[in-house]
Amino acid sequence: MSRVASLLRAALAAVALAAFAFALIGPLANLALWSVAERWYTPYKLPVTYGTRYWEQVFRPTGDAMASLGTSVWIAVLTVVVALALSVPAGYALARLKLPMRSLFMIVFLLPQAFPSVAIYINVARIFYNLGINGTVLGVVLVHAAHGLVYSVWIAAAAFAAVDKDLELAARNIGASPLRTFFTVTLPLAAPGVIASGIFVFLESLDEFTGTFFVGVPQVTTLPLLLYNAAMGGNYQVASITALILLVPSVLFMLFIERFLRADVLAKVGA
Repeated sequence: MSRVASLLRAALAAVALAAFAFALIGPLANLALWSVAERWYTPYKLPVTYGTRYWEQVFRPTGDAMASLGTSVWIAVLTVVVALALSVPAGYALARLKLPMRSLFMIVFLLPQAFPSVAIYINVARIFYNLGINGTVLGVVLVHAAHGLVYSVWIAAAAFAAVDKDLELAARNIGASPLRTFFTVTLPLAAPGVIASGIFVFLESLDEFTGTFFVGVPQVTTLPLLLYNAAMGGNYQVASITALILLVPSVLFMLFIERFLRADVLAKVGA
């Protein structure tokens, strides 16, 4: 009887694992199939004709995809610069200084996530239109940076909180100024967390659709917007290839987090 029960548990575990693998890998496999399907129509369960014609179309130097990719990367880089310029000093202040209502400040950075993004971006688009920056790269960067600060400030604060204060005190005791201590001791030790914060903001900006749609369209076209237009136009091959391109940086980021970001830093997020 116990053998039957153990076999039943093993079978149920195998079914659960298979279902989880299908839910995880199934959509990716479907994207991969569509990316090499030159012809695929009912009633066939698999593509009728395979090929790389659509890959060549996407990566053609004069195509819309490469231009949109360049725009997305440029906006993401600018977003990282703006977000880190604000989150590094803010994260240090929240981690090291005895600020009144520190918890309230931390919660304030989460407020953009507490309201429906569509309603926020519609009002932001109206304000930017009055300021004359709607439909510009500057407007899109500001929207992406405001969204990225939600994460970058928390991660930066955790990175600075993980730095041993005794090392800073040792530098101060041998005559280093507060500014020099920050740049030679604190910042290098917090660098993995700060870099992870920057990469996270970069990926958030690269994948951002809603804010770009309301603030940037039609003058600014990024890769997520190209994906949306391709999918709505029924060009599933281009949409699938674009989705796979957007997936690559996320995988690389996960590898970076697993390799470089220490557990003690992650434990201090929100602490």
